[in-house]
Amino acid sequence: MYRLTVICLALLVATAAATNVRECKNGQPFPLSVEVVNCAEMPCDVPKGSTVKMNVHFLGNRDNIKTITGVVHATTLGLTVPYPLPDEVSDVCRNLMHGAICPIYETEDVVYNFNFFIDPTYPEVSVKVELDLVDENKESVACFVTDVKVRRAIS
Repeated sequence: MYRLTVICLALLVATAAATNVRECKNGQPFPLSVEVVNCAEMPCDVPKGSTVKMNVHFLGNRDNIKTITGVVHATTLGLTVPYPLPDEVSDVCRNLMHGAICPIYETEDVVYNFNFFIDPTYPEVSVKVELDLVDENKESVACFVTDVKVRRAIS
């Protein structure tokens, strides 16, 4: 009973801070919530040269997930391209919060601290960002889409 109360409380807190994001189009599992820090509604304004911080709250959707990798695709002006991430960011297991570690088990409740750097040379445009968390078999564990507006750097 205590564990259920703690889980319900955690979900309530996560939902209160959640950013309104969309599901991916290929039917991948949707996270419990996504908090884009300092952004409640899409599109999120992001200055060039800054790091967008996201907390992705998801459940393990199968047993014994040994590795999880964050894969980003960015779409702007009708063109979708992969957005390569440094290993220290794309390695979800390395960036789990609250003491969680891999392997992840089915129904395990975890939060990934995702830091998405906006290159200072990136043009000032609207971008659809898809983050898919995939396991060692390239199967999706959680996926979402958010919209950002890249702005001039804050001086």
